[in-house]
Amino acid sequence: MMSLMVHLKSVGHLRGKGDRIAKVTFRGLSFYSRVAENCEEVAPFNETFRWPIASRLDGNEMLEVQVYNYSKVFSNRLVGTFCMVLQKVAEEGHLELTDTLIDDNNTSIKTNVTLEIRYQPMDGTVGVWSDGEFLDVPDDRDGMFSFETDSLLSGQSHGSGTSPGRSLQGSIPTFRKAGRGVFSAMKLGKIKSSRDDHKRGDEPAILDMEDLDRKAMRLAGALDPDTISLASVTAVTTNVSNKRSKPDIKMEPSSGRPVDYQISITVIEARQLIGLNMDPVVCVEIGDDKKYTSMKESTNCPYYNEYFVFDFHVPPDVMFDKIIKLSVIHSKNLLRSGTLVGTFKMDVGTVYSQPEHQFYHKWAILSDPDDITAGCKGYIKCDIAVVGKGDNIKTPHKANETDEDDIEGNLLLPEGIPAERQWARFYVKIYRAEGLPKMNTSIMANVKKAFIGENRDLVDPYVQVQFAGQKGKTSVQKSSYEPIWNEQIVFTELFPPLCKRMKVQIRDSDKVNDVAIGTHFIDLRKISNEGDKGFLPTLGPAWVNMYGSTRQYTLMDEHQDLNEGLGEGVSFRARLLVSIAVEILDTTSPEIICSSDVQMDSVSNISESATGKIEEFFLFGSFLEATMIDRKIGDKMISFEITIGNYGNQIDGVSKPSSTRRKKKDAENEEEESELIQNSSEDEADEDKDLVSVSSTPLMKPVITDRNYFHLPYFEKKPCVYIKSWWQDQRRRLYNSNMMDKIADKLEEGVNDVQEIIKTEKAFPERRLRGVLEELSIGCSRFVTLANKDVNHAGRTKLDRERLKSCMREMDSMAQQAKQIRTQVKKNTVRDKLKLVQNFLLKLRFLADEPQHSIPDVFIWMMSNSKRIAYARIPSKDILYSIVDEETGKDCGKVKAVFLKLPGKKGFGPAGWTVQAKLELYLWLGLNKQRKDFLNGLPNGFEEIRSAKTSCGLPSIPPVSLVYNMKQVFQLRAHMYQARSLFAADSSGLSDPFARVFFSTHSQVTEVLSETLCPTWDQLLVFDDVELFGEASELRDDPPIIVVEIFDQDTVGKAEFIGRTFAKPTIKMCDEHYGPPRFPPQLEYYQIYRGNCTAGELLAAFELLQIGQGGRADLPVLEGPTDSERGPILPVPLGIRPVLSRYRIEVLFWGLRDLKRINLAQVDRPRVDIECAGRGVQSALIQNYKKNPNFSTLVKWFEVDLPENELLHPPLNIRVVDCRAFGRYILVGSHAVSCLRRFIYSAPDKTSNHWATAAKLMNGYLVLTNGGSRPCSSPSISSRTFSRPAGDISVSMDGDGSVRKMDTVVKLDAMSDAVVKVDMTEEEGDKEKSKKKKKKKKGGVEEEEETDESVLDWWSKYFASIETLKETLRAQEAAQAEAEEREDLEIAAETADVKPDDLILKGPKTKEKSKEKKSSKDKKKGHAADASENRPVKAKVDELMVYNKELESEYGNFEDWLHTFNLYRGKAGDDDEHALDDDRIVGRFKGSLCMYKLPLSEEITREAGFDPNMGMFQSIPHNDPINVLVRVYVVRATDLHPADINGKADPYVVIKLGKSEVKDKENYISKQLNPVFGKSFDIEATFPMESMLTVSVYDWDLVGTDDLIGETKIDLENRFYSKFRATCGISSNYSVHGYNVWRDPMKPSQILAKLCKDGKIDGPHYGPGGKVKVANRIFTGQTEIEDENGLKKQTEEHLALAVLNHWEEIPRVGCKLVPEHVETRPLLNPDKPGIEQGRIEMWVDMFPMDMPAPGPAIEISPRKPKRYELRVIIWNTDEVILEDDDYFTGEKSSDIFVRGWLKGQQEDKQDTDVHYHSLTGEGNFNWRFVFPFDYLMAEEKIVISKKESMFSWDETEYKIPPRLTLQVWDADHFSADDFLGAIELDLNRFPRGAKTAKQCSLDMIRNEHELPTISIFKQKRVKGWWPFVARDENDEMELTGKVEAELHLVTAEEAEKSPVGLGRNEPDPLEKPNRPDTTFLWFLSPLKAIRYLVCNRYKWLIIKIVLALLLLIMLGLFLYSMPGYLVKKLLGA
Repeated sequence: MMSLMVHLKSVGHLRGKGDRIAKVTFRGLSFYSRVAENCEEVAPFNETFRWPIASRLDGNEMLEVQVYNYSKVFSNRLVGTFCMVLQKVAEEGHLELTDTLIDDNNTSIKTNVTLEIRYQPMDGTVGVWSDGEFLDVPDDRDGMFSFETDSLLSGQSHGSGTSPGRSLQGSIPTFRKAGRGVFSAMKLGKIKSSRDDHKRGDEPAILDMEDLDRKAMRLAGALDPDTISLASVTAVTTNVSNKRSKPDIKMEPSSGRPVDYQISITVIEARQLIGLNMDPVVCVEIGDDKKYTSMKESTNCPYYNEYFVFDFHVPPDVMFDKIIKLSVIHSKNLLRSGTLVGTFKMDVGTVYSQPEHQFYHKWAILSDPDDITAGCKGYIKCDIAVVGKGDNIKTPHKANETDEDDIEGNLLLPEGIPAERQWARFYVKIYRAEGLPKMNTSIMANVKKAFIGENRDLVDPYVQVQFAGQKGKTSVQKSSYEPIWNEQIVFTELFPPLCKRMKVQIRDSDKVNDVAIGTHFIDLRKISNEGDKGFLPTLGPAWVNMYGSTRQYTLMDEHQDLNEGLGEGVSFRARLLVSIAVEILDTTSPEIICSSDVQMDSVSNISESATGKIEEFFLFGSFLEATMIDRKIGDKMISFEITIGNYGNQIDGVSKPSSTRRKKKDAENEEEESELIQNSSEDEADEDKDLVSVSSTPLMKPVITDRNYFHLPYFEKKPCVYIKSWWQDQRRRLYNSNMMDKIADKLEEGVNDVQEIIKTEKAFPERRLRGVLEELSIGCSRFVTLANKDVNHAGRTKLDRERLKSCMREMDSMAQQAKQIRTQVKKNTVRDKLKLVQNFLLKLRFLADEPQHSIPDVFIWMMSNSKRIAYARIPSKDILYSIVDEETGKDCGKVKAVFLKLPGKKGFGPAGWTVQAKLELYLWLGLNKQRKDFLNGLPNGFEEIRSAKTSCGLPSIPPVSLVYNMKQVFQLRAHMYQARSLFAADSSGLSDPFARVFFSTHSQVTEVLSETLCPTWDQLLVFDDVELFGEASELRDDPPIIVVEIFDQDTVGKAEFIGRTFAKPTIKMCDEHYGPPRFPPQLEYYQIYRGNCTAGELLAAFELLQIGQGGRADLPVLEGPTDSERGPILPVPLGIRPVLSRYRIEVLFWGLRDLKRINLAQVDRPRVDIECAGRGVQSALIQNYKKNPNFSTLVKWFEVDLPENELLHPPLNIRVVDCRAFGRYILVGSHAVSCLRRFIYSAPDKTSNHWATAAKLMNGYLVLTNGGSRPCSSPSISSRTFSRPAGDISVSMDGDGSVRKMDTVVKLDAMSDAVVKVDMTEEEGDKEKSKKKKKKKKGGVEEEEETDESVLDWWSKYFASIETLKETLRAQEAAQAEAEEREDLEIAAETADVKPDDLILKGPKTKEKSKEKKSSKDKKKGHAADASENRPVKAKVDELMVYNKELESEYGNFEDWLHTFNLYRGKAGDDDEHALDDDRIVGRFKGSLCMYKLPLSEEITREAGFDPNMGMFQSIPHNDPINVLVRVYVVRATDLHPADINGKADPYVVIKLGKSEVKDKENYISKQLNPVFGKSFDIEATFPMESMLTVSVYDWDLVGTDDLIGETKIDLENRFYSKFRATCGISSNYSVHGYNVWRDPMKPSQILAKLCKDGKIDGPHYGPGGKVKVANRIFTGQTEIEDENGLKKQTEEHLALAVLNHWEEIPRVGCKLVPEHVETRPLLNPDKPGIEQGRIEMWVDMFPMDMPAPGPAIEISPRKPKRYELRVIIWNTDEVILEDDDYFTGEKSSDIFVRGWLKGQQEDKQDTDVHYHSLTGEGNFNWRFVFPFDYLMAEEKIVISKKESMFSWDETEYKIPPRLTLQVWDADHFSADDFLGAIELDLNRFPRGAKTAKQCSLDMIRNEHELPTISIFKQKRVKGWWPFVARDENDEMELTGKVEAELHLVTAEEAEKSPVGLGRNEPDPLEKPNRPDTTFLWFLSPLKAIRYLVCNRYKWLIIKIVLALLLLIMLGLFLYSMPGYLVKKLLGA
C-alpha cells in the first residue's frame, strides 16, 4: 500500500517557556501531535504520522507543519508555519531536513523544525526519474502502450493533481517491458502517466490484427489499440520532454482582413407605441447607414413588413462592433425630422452569436434615451439576420405561429437576458497613462526649443471611449508622455447591455486630424458574470497595455490600422490606468438625470500602490539558432532585439520626460520605471548587482543555406539577452490564466486525438475520450486547490476577487460534469459527448483570457540596418516563471521555435506566408529575486560567458553568450513518399511541386514532378553530419523540429510557395538497436498549411540517427538508387514504404458536360485520362463534343498495386485533354479524387438477408443495380430497416377503408438512424357529404367549418403540407428531448448491469436490446403523437412533401451510380481573395469508379445476365441522346435581395436549359420581395446536350437592363437516371380528377411492374381482398376509385402506389422513391459568392418523349383574393370623455364623431356625422360604414393594390392583416380635431362585444389572450359594445369611451344582391338618431340650453343653494329680532 510517513523530531529556537503543540497537514488531512509541556528552547515531539494514499504522490503537493503555543483556556496561538513542496520526496522517496518557520507576515523567524519524510510507493518506481526528466527511457515510437490519460503524475506534471479519495480502480496502467523503467509511450513521446500497474477493466480480449508489423510489436509488449497518429496534428503540437515547447503551425494573422457581410432586417410591425394619433416611421441604422420604412398614418400599431439589406466589406471585429439601432420616429416628413418615440440598440456581434446568426419574428422593446424614467415606449417586431461568407441562413418554419403575438415571450433579446432591463450608469475612470510614443516630428520641437528654450514632450494625448454607439472624451493633456487625467466618463445604458465591447482609445490631438495612439477593447462578458452568483461589470483600477504600430514617428504611418485596434499590434504603444464600475439606477428617485447622454466628471487621484506593488522583473533570452532568414534581407548584418514594454527598446523607446522628476528616495524605485536603464553609465551599476540590460544580440552577417534562405552562424556560441524591468506585481492573474490554458491545451490535444481516431476509424475512440475527461476533471480540481491559496496582495481589485470565485465555481462544476460525462461515454455516444467536450474547451479558453493586464507582451524584432524587419509577439504569461509548475507559462524556460512575420498589412496574403526567420529561442521571465533558476531549462552542456566589462564575473550576472562544448552528430533521413490534394498554383489548375526540407541549418529538395496535385516523390533525402548541441539524452527526447515547405516550380521567376508543415523525427541513439517497435518508422500524414488554410497533406517519415565512434558505417545500410531512369535519386526503403496489393479499378465513362473554351477555342474532341499510382486508362475519344458529349465505350479497367492500408491510398487523377490537329493535346481541366474509399466494392454478405447489406461501395451506394442502394448520408429518409428471417412478411397499409394520413419522419440527429413514424389514420367518409369538423382556433372556441372538395385546390394541399412540416419540426424537438432522457436512462442502466469486460461477449445481445428499445420507442412516439389531445384535427387534404432544402441534398446529390466530378483549371485563389473554387470549374466529368482487390469471388461473375463488358456496372442504361419534356413549376420566392433604391424589387422568372430560354418578363410582380409566381413552364430538351437547368429571378427595370437577383442550377441528367426516380414525384394518393390528379403518364401499376422487372424481383402479384405481393412482402390497401361522376370502379392502382410509397422496404433493391414534393432552393448571385440572395420554391417533372405524353400541367397559379364587403353600423357611443370647456358656463362637453378604416387610413377612412355638444359622453349615430376589400382566406391577409407615389410606374400589391380600426374624435370648428380613443379589431380573432354598455370594460382589451375570440369570416354578423382606449401621460391604458357597433360581412355577390347606402342613405336607410335637443348649439336656443343645465347638471346644486339661503334668512331674522324680544322679556313688558 502506498503511504507517506512524516517523523516530526523536534522544534528548536522557541521563545519563552510554555506548552507547545504541532499540526501536520497533507492532502487536507491534519494530524495533531501530543502537547509538549513546559519546554523552553526546544520542543522534542519525536512523533511519526502516516497517511495511506491511493494515488501516486504528485511533486507539487504540499506538506504543512504548524507550531502553536498551547493553552487550555484560550485558543492556541500560532508560532509559525513550515510548508514544503514534496517534489524531492516524490523523486527520491526519503528526505531529512531542518528548516525555519515563517510567521503570519510571511517573514522567516528563528524557530526551526526538524523532520524526516518517507514515501513508500507500491511498485518501487520512485527514484527512476530526476528533476522531471526521464533518464534514458526509450521513446516508444509507435505508442504501442495503452493509456487513457496523458498526464504524467510525477515531478513536473502538467496540471494533474489527484485527490486523496481516489480509489485504485481508476488508476491507469502502464505496460512495463522487462529491464526498462517507466515508459514514455505514444508516438511522439507524449508523456504518459506512470501509475499503478493494474490491468484496466475494459481491456479488449480480442485485438484487431491489422498489419504484420503490428504482430511483431505485439511480441515486444502488450499492444494498444488506441495508438493514434496523425502526425500533422500531434507531431508538433505534442510536447515531448520539458525542454521544448510547441510551435504554432498557422502563420497568418486572421483578424484585420476585410470580409463580406450582409445584414438583412425585416421590420414587420410595431405595437403599443406611446403617443396619440401618431404617424410612425421606423428608422433602421447600422453604423452610419440609415434606411427608413414608409410612414403609416394615425395608428399606434402600424404594419410595415418591409425588408432592408445592408452590405458591408469590413474586418469581423469592426463588423461585430457596429451598432444596429431601430428607432420609431413620429410624423417625419421632408421638412421636419420628426420626434423620436423610442430606440432599441444592439451590436451586430450579439446577433451573430445567436443560433443560425439570426433573430426571427422577435419583438424589440423601445425605450427613450432622453427620458430614462419612462418605461417601454412600444415594440417593433422584426427579423434580423447577419450572414457572413459561407453562412447559410435557414428561415425557420416557426413551429407555432400562435405564440408570436405573445410579445413578452418573444422579445428580441438573447437567451438569459431579462425582459425588464434596467437603466444603469457605466463609470469609466481614466487616471493616467505611461510610455506614450512621440507623435510629432522633432524638427518643430527643436525650433521651439531654440526660441522658447524649453523642451516639450511631443504628444498631446486625450482618451476617447466608445460604447453602445456613444462617444465620450477626456480633456487633452498638452505635451506629455505621462499624462494624468483623473477624469471619468459616464454612459447611461440599459443593463445588461446588448453591446459587448467598449473601445478605449488614446488619441493624439492635432490641429489637422487626430490620430489614434493605441486602442484597447474591453469585453463586458469577461468583466462580469450573469449567473445567480455573478457580479456586475467591474474592472481595475488596472493598467491596460496598448499595442500598435512601431514607435518611431513617421508622417504617414503605414500601420495606422494597428493603432485603431485592427490586426495584431507589432509594438508596445502605451499603458493606461482605467477602472470601470456599473451602478444600476433607481429610475423612480426624483433627483435622477433623465437624459442618457454621456457625462464627464473629474475623480480623485489614486495611490501608486493601488494597482499593486512594483517589483523588479528579469527577462532572459537566448538565441540557440536563427535559420530560414528570407533572402531579401540576407545580405546585411542582422541582430535581434527583445523588448518588454519600453524596456529594451533602443531605437524608439521612451523619450525622457522633460520634467525630470525627483528621484524617489526608496532604494526600490532607484531607477524610474519609464527611463531606460539601457544607457546608464557604469558607475551606476553598483556593487549590489545592478546590472545593465543587454537587449539585443550582436550584429552578424548571415550565411547562405540554399537559394531561398540564409542562417546566422551561431553554432556553438549562442548569444543571450537580458532585461530588467519594473512592473506592478500582478503575477497571480497570469498564473490562474496559465493554469486554465494548460488544462485547455491538454484538452484540445485530447480532442484532436479523439477526432483523429474517429477519422482514421481506429478502435476505441471512446476510451481515449474517457481519458481526456478524466484528465480534465483532475486538472479542474487541481486548479481549484491551487488558485484557492490566493492571498490578499496589494492591488487586488474587485474583479480579481469575483473572477477567482467564478472561475473556481466554473472549474469545479466542469470537473463534476467531466466526471459525469466520462461515465456516459459509450461507443455510440462518442460524437455527441465530443461536442460537449468542445464546449468545455471554448469555455476554458474564454475563462483563461485575463481582462486586466499586468506585464506587457514581449516582442522579438529582427533588425537590419537599424530598421525593424520582422517580429514575433509572445504573451508575457507564456514565459512567466512560478515555483508551482502548473502556474508557469507554457514556454517558460523551454526552447521554442518562433517564426518571425512581417508587421501589419504586409503580413496579409502571400507575403505573410513566407517565413522571415525561424528562431530557436529560450525565454525566461520572473521576479528578479527568483532569478537563480533562469538557465535551468536550457539544453545542458554549456559554459556561460559574461561580458568583459562586468567585474570579476559574479555568478549573479547573466551571461552574454553561452558556449556549448558538447555536440552530437546525426544523420537525418527524410523519407518523402507522396503528397495529396495540393494547392493548384499554375494556370492549368495543376502544380509542379517539389518539397524542401529544413533541419537546423541544412536544407535539401526533392525532385520536381510536373503537372500534378498529388506527387509521389518516393524519395529519400539524407542529411549527413548534422550537428546538434546539448546532451545526447536530451536531444533524444526532444529533437528540433523539421520544417517542410512545398513549392511550385515555375519556368521563369522564383518558385511559388504552396504550403508548409512541421514534423518531429524519430531518434535512434548510437547505442540503440535499429528494429521494431520503433524502427523502421511508419509513414504518416502531415497537414500542410498555407496561411491559415489547409493546402494538402504530406505522407512522409523522418528518422534521426546518431553517428557514433564508428562513423556512418554503423548506421543501417541504404540501398543504392534502384531505378536506372531516375539517376542518383534514392527511393524510400522497403521497410518504410507501404505493403502493396493488386487492385483492379473499373471506370465508368459516361460523358463530359459544360466544358468551357480553352484559349478562346472551343473543345471539340475531348478525351479523359484516368491515372492512379502510375497506371491508368484512357477513355474513347468523343468525336464531336457539340453533337454528343457522351462516350461510346462505357466501361474500361486497369490494374494497379496499391497499399493495403486504405488510408495510404494515393489519389486518383482524372484529366481531360482536347485532341487538336497535328497530334497536339491541350489540358482542359483535371480533378483529383483524394479519397478512394467510397468507391471500394465489398462483396455481398450471403448470410444476411438484410436489404442494405447487398454488395455495396463504402459510401453506401451500390454499383450493381440489382443490389439496391440508399444513401447513408441521409437518415432523414424514412428507412425502416427490416432484419428478419426470410419468408413472407405482411406490411399492413391500414386496409380497412382508412388511408394513411402522413408519414412524419422525425430526424433525431445526423448520426442516429432511429426513424420515428407518426401514423395518423382518419376515417375517410364520403367526400361529397363535405365532412364537418371541429377546428380549434386560437381563442379556443370551437366553430364548425366546411371543407368542400370543390374549394380545395393545389394551394390547399401546399399550405396543409407546410403545416405538416411545422408539426414535424415540433415533433422532432419533442423526440429529441425524449431521446436525451432515454440516453441518460440507458447510461444509468448500462453502468449498472453491463461490466466493461463482458462487452465483447455481449456485443450482439446488446445490439438486439437496443433494437428492441428502438421499436418500442417508435410505438411510444406514435402513441404520443396520436394521443396529444390538443392537436387540431385537420381536414382531409392530400399532402405533398415540402423540403426546406434542395431535393438533391436529401438524396445524396442523386449520385447513386452516376457521379459528377468537377474539372478544375486555373490557379487556386486563396480564400480571402474572394476567388472561390467555383470560378475555376471548367466543366464536369460524369462517370463512376469501382475498385476491388483481385481476384474477385466467382459468385458475382456467375450470376444470370452478367455482362463481362460492363464489369461491376451491370444493367446501367445506355447513354444515347434522349428527348425529354421538362416541366418546371415555380411556386414562389422568399426574402429576395432588394434590387431597387426603394428597398424593393420587381421580380420575374427566367428559365434556361441549353439553348432554350423562357423569360416571363411581362408578368413581373411589382415591388415585392416575397413574390408568388405560381407558374409552370414546359421546355423540350435533349439529354445529354442540354441537362443543366438554370432558374433565375431577375429584377424588372423600366430603364436600363434588368438585374439578376439570384439563380439556382439543377443537374437534370442525374435526376433523370437516378434510381430514386426523380422524374416525377409519386403522390401519396391516387386520384383521377380534382386537385390531386395523378401527373405521371405511367400509372402506379405500370411503374411498379417496370421496377420489378428492372430489379429482377418476383412480382407484383395482386391478390383478392386488396393485397399485393412483391418479393416476400405483402402490402394491403384500397381497391376502389371514384371518377369525376362519383362512380366507383375496381382498380389496382392504390395497391401499386402503396408499394411504391414503401419501396425502401423491398429487400436488395429497395430505395426511397422521390415523393410528390416542393423543394426550396437558395438563389445565389455570382457577384456575391457564398451569400444567399433569397430562396425559391419549385419542382421539376421530366417525361421522356418516347413514352405516352403527360396530361396538362397542374394549375398552380396564385389564388385570386375573394372580394368581400364589410358593413359596420355605428349605433351609439357612451361614456366618451368630454374634451371641450364651454365659454360661458365652463361646463365640459364633446362634439363626438366616429372614424373607421380597414386598409390604411388614406384609402378608405369614413366618418360619421357629428353628435354636437354631448354632455354625458353619449352619442347617437345610426351610421353605416361600407368597406369593400379583397381577402386571401389561406393567408388571412387583405390584398391592396395602389401606387406608392405619384411617380410610381405601376401599382404595388400589399398584403396586410385584416384589422378594423374605429376611433372616436372630438370635432372642433377652428382648430384641429382632438383624438379621444380607438379600438383595433383583428377580424380573424377579436373579442366578442359586450351585451350592454355596463358590461363593456377595459378588460376586453387587457386580457385579450384569455378571452374567447371570434372571426367575422365565420360569424358573418356580430353586434355588441366595445371599449375605446387611449394612453395617458404615464403610459397607462385608460378607457375613453364605448361604442355600440354591428359588423356584417358579405361576399361581393351578396352585396350586389342586397346593396346598402353609406351613412343613412338609400338603399336600406337607417332611421335618424334620436338625439337630445341640447346637441344644437346653445346660442340657437339659449332657454332650452339653460333649462337643460338647470335640470340636468346643476339640479342638486341649485336645491342645496336654495336650502342654504333659507337657513341663512332664518338665522338673520332670528338675530335681527332677538335683542328686541329679549328686552321685552326682561322689562316684563
